[in-house]
Order: sequence, then C-alpha cells, then structure tokens
Amino acid sequence: MRVLVACEFSGIVRSAFNNRGHLASSCDLLDTEIPGVHFKEDVRNVLDFGWDLMIAHPPCTYLAVSGARWFKDRKQEQEDALEFIKLLMNAPIEKICIENPIGVISTRIRKPDQIIQPWMFGHGETKATCLWLKNLPKLIPTHVVDGRFSRIHRMSPSKNRGLERSRTFSGIANAMAEQWG
Repeated sequence: MRVLVACEFSGIVRSAFNNRGHLASSCDLLDTEIPGVHFKEDVRNVLDFGWDLMIAHPPCTYLAVSGARWFKDRKQEQEDALEFIKLLMNAPIEKICIENPIGVISTRIRKPDQIIQPWMFGHGETKATCLWLKNLPKLIPTHVVDGRFSRIHRMSPSKNRGLERSRTFSGIANAMAEQWG
C-alpha cells in the first residue's frame, strides 16, 4: 500500500507502516528525524501522487482547545487552518485519517469519528486525540495499561515544546499500521 503521512517530521508513523512492508512516505516543512522517504515541502504539492492511504497530523496551533484563549486575536489564522483541514479531508485519496487534539474542527467542520488515548495503546499517559476517518474503521485498543499521567500537558515551556507535544506515540502508530495496513 502507498501511504502518505502528512505533516509528520518525526517519522514515527511512516516507520510503523514501512516496518510492515508498505511504501510509506512522510511530508512536512521540517526535516525528518528518522531516515526514510520524506518530502520536505508543503503537503499540498504531493496529495495527488496516487496514495492509497493518508494519515495527516495538521498543525493544531490555531485549532486545539489548549490555545482557545488566543483564538479571538487569531481569527484569520484559525480560518486558514480550518480550510487546510477541509483540503486534507477532501484530498483525492481513498482512505484518510485526520488526527488532531480536541478543538474547533469538531464544532466548525464535523465531530470526530473516534477519540483515542495513549493508554489504550501501551503508554500510561493521557492525551485525548481525535480521529476523523474516511473509509477506515475505528482503531481497536491494542494494549490498555494502567497509569494516566498527563506528561504532554505538563511539559515545561521550551523552544521545542510544540514539537515534543506533536509526536505520535509509537503504540498508536503501530496500531494504525497493523489495523489500517
């Protein structure tokens, strides 16, 4: 299967699919952290390359409820972010998953098909993650674990905080590759 992992610099999801024999590529404006096929450019430039599946992790800066207190000062940025989500949802790809935290996508476009947590996939942490699915089944939890630590929410301010918070947990990436690949 040809898989596009959109807006992913880490390479975690791409690697999970490649490890299962798929031809997965990532695309982001940043360099990739894990070597592999990676387009360092705007994902809009590669959407029509004949992908079978796209898993997109669009930036949540102007979409997530965690930034709601700044929304009133960033109306245009939020509108642009919502248009980008719509573009991804309507990409010419048969199977699509859009991943984002709880936020305005749910009220401005549509409710998510599923909300998952890292602790459902082997990580003892909390981070509610919404999935908007097209022609894909809901993810089935693979390894429910005890512990509900909110490490992501409690990260100290730093210049890399946004990047650290945006990484997909490997258990979730593996579940996507196993169940959707």
